[in-house]
Amino acid sequence: MEETLERLVADVPDFPEPGVGFKDITPLLADHAGFAQVVEALAAPARDADGAVTVTKVLGMESRGFILGAPAALHLGVGFVPVRKAGKLPRETHAVSYSLEYGEATLEIHTDAVAPGERVLVIDDVLATGGTAAATIELVERCGGVVAGVSVLLELGFLDPRSKLPDTPVHSLLVS
Repeated sequence: MEETLERLVADVPDFPEPGVGFKDITPLLADHAGFAQVVEALAAPARDADGAVTVTKVLGMESRGFILGAPAALHLGVGFVPVRKAGKLPRETHAVSYSLEYGEATLEIHTDAVAPGERVLVIDDVLATGGTAAATIELVERCGGVVAGVSVLLELGFLDPRSKLPDTPVHSLLVS
């Protein structure tokens, strides 16, 4: 998996602003075999030792979490819930604001997107500071749901993102 990701994820320096290193996953998305392998690997934490699915939903954060989370939900046979930027969802929402490595953001989820007691897997492309994942976990908890884990393509370990997710299992396909 590591070789596939190193080959198909491009590093773009100084994007979206100077000093930020962007991880471009578009080459991965264009490679059917690599993309299929990644989807299966991202979904793996939602299965028990016997292969049974242990979640009822997959959540993906805007926007690349949608690209990875939706096919993972299909692979698992469960529903998909988009976690969106502020003002993008048409019905009543819960909202959480948080800090990014280069600014601030607000995420929202429909108040009825996760039922009380439902177990969910959160999927995103990059776990950087942990702020987006922590905000998403808070949104799930506001709905009454339980986060079974966070599964990401790439983890930027040097930013210590797991410190913001101390009680949540994190599955990273590649740590840099």
